[in-house]
Amino acid sequence: MEGGKLIIFSAPSGSGKTTIVRHLLGCPELNLAFSVSATSRPRRGKEKNKEHYYFMSVSEFKNHIKNEDFLEWEEVYRDNFYGTLKSEVERLWAEGKNVIFDIDVAGGLRIKKKYPDRTLAVFVKPPSVDELKIRLKKRSTESDDKINMRIAKASVELATAPQFDKIIKNYDLEVALKEAENLVADFVGTTKED
Repeated sequence: MEGGKLIIFSAPSGSGKTTIVRHLLGCPELNLAFSVSATSRPRRGKEKNKEHYYFMSVSEFKNHIKNEDFLEWEEVYRDNFYGTLKSEVERLWAEGKNVIFDIDVAGGLRIKKKYPDRTLAVFVKPPSVDELKIRLKKRSTESDDKINMRIAKASVELATAPQFDKIIKNYDLEVALKEAENLVADFVGTTKED
């Protein structure tokens, strides 16, 4: 695989990483393209295949694992697989882009391990676990059981923060967005204009 740089944003669900990644994608000077992950989970709401995720059945996902088509993958919950297709990253690099990921903590660390010199791994830390629970409930996309599963997982994920290159504490979204812009601009070698 040849190409640009890799920028990973990982965090427990509800920490604000998706908001930060969307913001960064709106900064043309960073030359970013979003890596669409593959998943075996069902679509939610108005999600579209190949735009939000590459949706596939559990058996399709397992076939891709067997064929070593993934840069990284994980069974996040039982029969709920997520992964990064090598072909997706190669496609974006062929377009001359730096690839940005909104990815699970374990997957982000796997990519960092494979490409240590060309990857910036950023952990987005929420104000507190209680605040996470409030944010997840406000989404109204999942059952209380799923939210409780995500909160339990968050404690484990928070413990991995020191393994990342940088930690952004998302107590104030505007401050977090600015910090993310500066980190990525510095990493990709461009200057961010104020």
